[in-house]
Amino acid sequence: MMENREDLELNDRLQLIESMIAEGRRTTEKWAWTFVLWGVAYYVAIAWSAWGNATLAWPVTMIAASVVTGVVAGRIKSNKAKTTSGRAIGSVWMAMGFTLFALLMSLSVSGRYDLHVFVAIIGAMLGMANGISSMILRWKMQFACAGVWTATAVAACFTTDNQVSVIFLGAIFFCQIVFGIYGMIAESRRHGRSAAHA
Repeated sequence: MMENREDLELNDRLQLIESMIAEGRRTTEKWAWTFVLWGVAYYVAIAWSAWGNATLAWPVTMIAASVVTGVVAGRIKSNKAKTTSGRAIGSVWMAMGFTLFALLMSLSVSGRYDLHVFVAIIGAMLGMANGISSMILRWKMQFACAGVWTATAVAACFTTDNQVSVIFLGAIFFCQIVFGIYGMIAESRRHGRSAAHA
């Protein structure tokens, strides 16, 4: 009798964990547009840097992307209570964004900016944030993004300028644009199934 109760409690806990993980994935899918936005912002900053003022390109583009993210996020209303995993994932991404901005801005202003260091830092931090999110959500696709970003960080330490540029552009495409579109499609399909059941 006691074992049955313990088995039921354990089963209830496992179901709660599974539902929290599923809710975390749904939340990430809901925010998939931000991956695309930031991927496009990286491309805009890279193009602006190549064609013009590299000192202004990154700060202005990143601040603009932050403002757009904040405005759109402020308009997204959610009736659901935030889960612990959702808050944890959101905190990781916000902390990574603030740290990345402060560090890269400081490197740029101090004159210690270097393409290889820049890509290594971005790759490592995005690899870490994607890795943490993927482990919390048990999401293989996001874990693959973490692997690509980490490999990009390592490659930045051993490749030429041209090679690191191509690797960085590829990582942005696959880990920001493709992953973001994948998340948006998954969310759209989920909404379609929900509408069909209703």
